[in-house]
Amino acid sequence: MKHKCILGIDQSTQGTKALLFNSDGTIICRSDLLHEQKINELGWVEHDPIEIYKNTIQVVKDVIEKSGMKKESILSIGISNQRETALVWDKFTGEPVCNAIVWQCARGESICRELEELGMAEYIKQHTGLPLSPYFSAAKIAWVLRNIEGAKEKSEQGKLCCGTIDSWLVYKLTGGKEFKTDYSNASRTQLFDIGTLSWNHTICEAFGIQATCLANVCDSNAEYGTTDFDGFLETKIPIHAVLGDSHAALFGQGCLEPGMIKATYGTGSSIMMNIGKTPVFSNQGVATSLAWCMDGDVNYVLEGNINYAGAVITWLQKDLGVISSAKETEELANQANKDDKAYLVPAFTGLGAPYWDSKATGCISGMTRTTGKAEIVRAALDAIAYQITDIVEVMSDTADTKIKELRVDGGPTKNKYLMQFQSDLINTTVRVPQAEELSGIGAAYAAGLSIGVFNKENLFSKMESSVFEPKMQKDLVQSKKNGWKDAVTLVLSK
Repeated sequence: MKHKCILGIDQSTQGTKALLFNSDGTIICRSDLLHEQKINELGWVEHDPIEIYKNTIQVVKDVIEKSGMKKESILSIGISNQRETALVWDKFTGEPVCNAIVWQCARGESICRELEELGMAEYIKQHTGLPLSPYFSAAKIAWVLRNIEGAKEKSEQGKLCCGTIDSWLVYKLTGGKEFKTDYSNASRTQLFDIGTLSWNHTICEAFGIQATCLANVCDSNAEYGTTDFDGFLETKIPIHAVLGDSHAALFGQGCLEPGMIKATYGTGSSIMMNIGKTPVFSNQGVATSLAWCMDGDVNYVLEGNINYAGAVITWLQKDLGVISSAKETEELANQANKDDKAYLVPAFTGLGAPYWDSKATGCISGMTRTTGKAEIVRAALDAIAYQITDIVEVMSDTADTKIKELRVDGGPTKNKYLMQFQSDLINTTVRVPQAEELSGIGAAYAAGLSIGVFNKENLFSKMESSVFEPKMQKDLVQSKKNGWKDAVTLVLSK
């Protein structure tokens, strides 16, 4: 097995990564490509699905060529993907009817409002575990079917595929032979019944979506078909794992037992707690979803999502122009006046969990004459930690579990100021693995385990981490939390 490899593909909001793993689960090479973020004057966010597919093929070619590994050494593929992002394409030609609608885009809000007025919100939450929101895929697909000429008629004729990025990649990589998704991605569409583990026809009908246009749901470590990456490989190899990026990160972090929790700091953030084989439902703004289903064994999670984590840092750089790179934020935060009480609430496209207010707008409050560049940067970093803390505390209460440790991943976790502040706020250990790209790692691990390349015990025991412990005085922590709550109150829609 010395020269045998597993390929991980992580298709995220900002770009696509290919990761090559050797037989002991170590990353030996990676390749990345960004794709265009299409944002119009209405704040609608889109991606070109053709660009995403072409980039996927290219990063795979690049990583294999850069690694120097022989093509025949690649045994299997695991795919992790940005979730909730929805697209619709012609089942026979493979052509998208329009761009993919990104998870950040709230254009389906009016559709959700209609369903709420019809009294569907509680039914939807009971069956899908998710609060009725344009954040999820269902309202996005419904918007396409309502607004793109001919789409509704084609869907009624069974000529369309309505799916998420994973099912699009599987379809394209297998030459249109397979239209499949896994349980983790299905559970985030707001169309999947997490009790019966099947598409809910009542909810599909309410959104105006034909269940026959949705993907076949498979175990997360099932075989999804084979691919040669548009002829790049001499022999086709199996896609042997598909997971939503946050679920893949949970798996990659080794959060395999109930009560274990991780936070992924990406463009947005997903905070996810493994709750085992029985779903637990919350009335405090966090969702219940499926972690995965592997070999027929289902695990559930509590999850909370925020729209702006790493994207807050991007906003500082590209929109405000106060920093030239993310690396500057740690030093500026440490330089900031410790007594300054400015708060930033980054509700640029509404607030996610636990507030679920798509009409909320962002603000900076508590500014004084001492508030300058460093203080604004610190407030932006603090906002990431405050939002995650809101969700961690709700999960702890819902699951009646004391959080012993928060495992984290994603680019912003390199910021030591942010990680220390996060540990202070939640009053527990924050563990940052040295390995990056936990989403791609989780998908590749699942693929490698499914074909017997990896050993499970060895795989998760060898991961090294940095650890942050709480240091801040508890009364100061509480004062800061109170200030954050006051700031959030200012932005919530009335």
